[in-house]
This record gives sequence, structure tokens and C-alpha cells, in this order.
Amino acid sequence: MDTTLVADVGGTNTRCALLDGDGRVGAVTTFRNAEYGGLAEVLAAFAGRAAARPVAAVLAIAAPIGGDEVSMINIGWRFSRAALAEALGLRRLVVMNDFAALAWALPCLGDAELVAVGGGAAAPGGARVVLGPGTGLGVATLVEGDAGLVAVPGEGGHVTLAAADEAEERVVGAMRARFGHCSAERLVSGPGLALLHAALHGGPALAPDDIGRAFLARDAAAAETFGMFFRLLGTVAANAALTVGATGGVYIGGGIVPRYAEAFAHSGFRARFEAKGRYRDFMAAIPTRVITAAHPALAGLAARARTGAA
Repeated sequence: MDTTLVADVGGTNTRCALLDGDGRVGAVTTFRNAEYGGLAEVLAAFAGRAAARPVAAVLAIAAPIGGDEVSMINIGWRFSRAALAEALGLRRLVVMNDFAALAWALPCLGDAELVAVGGGAAAPGGARVVLGPGTGLGVATLVEGDAGLVAVPGEGGHVTLAAADEAEERVVGAMRARFGHCSAERLVSGPGLALLHAALHGGPALAPDDIGRAFLARDAAAAETFGMFFRLLGTVAANAALTVGATGGVYIGGGIVPRYAEAFAHSGFRARFEAKGRYRDFMAAIPTRVITAAHPALAGLAARARTGAA
């Protein structure tokens, strides 16, 4: 395999690594996006200090991927795939949605890298959904066809968020009045956590990390915020599972939930996930897992590269 760079480009951080001779992820370097003017600068900085100059790259981008032009909504970066390859001197460049990369990682994850939430058992060959809140809310599906596995990205984070009780209706209504539309990502994301906390408790806006620290310190207000946050994620996850028939399981990644995996496992997430009326039994049979692997998207990129993509 040619020297291949893999990079997971999120709204806040970019994580880069080279693949070794066996196509496995090597040492990971993390870059703060705010310190750079664009993706080309970040990748050039990594390539400049790498042990070998990469001639191929497989990138996971927190954005919809279509033609040559890629726009990252949550950070304001734009780039041309062709221009990026030329600037970095790459012979091959593959760009995919970040949650498509995470979907590719699912078959590679071991039991020690997953935390079970609730019951259920994966149906062999069943579709698998992966989603998770971070800077945004990503969603993708892994399906198995005659030609093998296919990762199907989507923009499920921007579906209209449904409230399941009066408390949620008040919060969703407030967001709709303020923004015109309340997507799932509006509340089920890092920025959404801050909005949710302010909507529930008022006062000055708090950073998501501050709310998280208060939650871990057993602050009652933060606990209420995270409780609703986890239940709303249960709604979104269940709707995605029903839409694609995710009998292979639902996997939760992103930058938030894995930090609080134990609390999440005891939250209202699973009860909300199963609360689908006549389809309760169908939902109860679907396993839900939290991904706790250190760099799962990079593992997914490596898996994709080993198929011959780069």
C-alpha cells in the first residue's frame, strides 16, 4: 500500500495518522481547527512532520459530500477536492462523510470498545445505524449487499425534532420561535446542550464542557439537562432505526456520549428508544451500543482504504 494519510476532520478538531504497512492506523496527531485557515493547512502541517510523505489520503469530513466542492457548515471551511489533492501532491484522494467513516468502523470494533445499553441482539446481515452528537449530529447506515458492505451517509441530524412530552414541547417550541425550525441537531449536539440547558434553567449561557463537569459533580440542574438530552437522542436514534430497519443494531458515537457512557447506560435513552407503541417489541429486539474506541473514524477510514479505495 502506498503511504496513505487518514484524517478525521470535525468541526472542532482534525485527527491525522498514517497507515502502516498492514493498513492499520499509526500514531495519531490532533490539530485544533481554529488555529488554521483551512483543511489544506492542517494536512500540510501533518504531512510536513510525518515520517513519510503521503501520496494517498482518505478523509472523513463533517459535511455532506457530493461533487468536487465540499462545504463544512459547522466551521465555515470550503475546499475543492481536486485542488486539495494538487496542493498536497496526492496521487489519490478519497473524501467521505465522517459518519460514513464511522459506519465502516463498525465491523472492526471489539467488545471492549462498545458499551451495551439495554438488551436486544443483532440480526446477522441486518442494517446498522451509527449516530452521535458532537459539534453537530451525524447519522449514517451500514448495509450488507451482494457486493459487500456499503456505508450510506445522510443528513439525519437535520430532521425535525419531535417532542415526546410537555417539557420537551416547551423547549422545542422555544427553539422553533427563535430559529424558525428546530432540527435534531439544534438540541442534540454540543451547542445544542448549551441551548437546552439555558432553555431549562435560564441564566448566563454555559459552555458544554462546563455543563458536563457539573453533571459529573452531580449538579441537579445539569442532571436535568443531560436527562432530557439523552432522551431526545433516544427519539432520534429510534426514528433512524425504524426508517432503515436497523436490525443489526444502533451505535452511538460522536464526541459527547462516550464521555458519559456509564450515566448514559442508566439514563432514559433506552426507554425512549423502545417507546414506539405497537412497534415496542420490534425496537426492544434492536441492540444499542456506545462506541468507546479512541479513534473509530480513523479505523473506519483504514478499513475503507484496505478495500482498495486508496
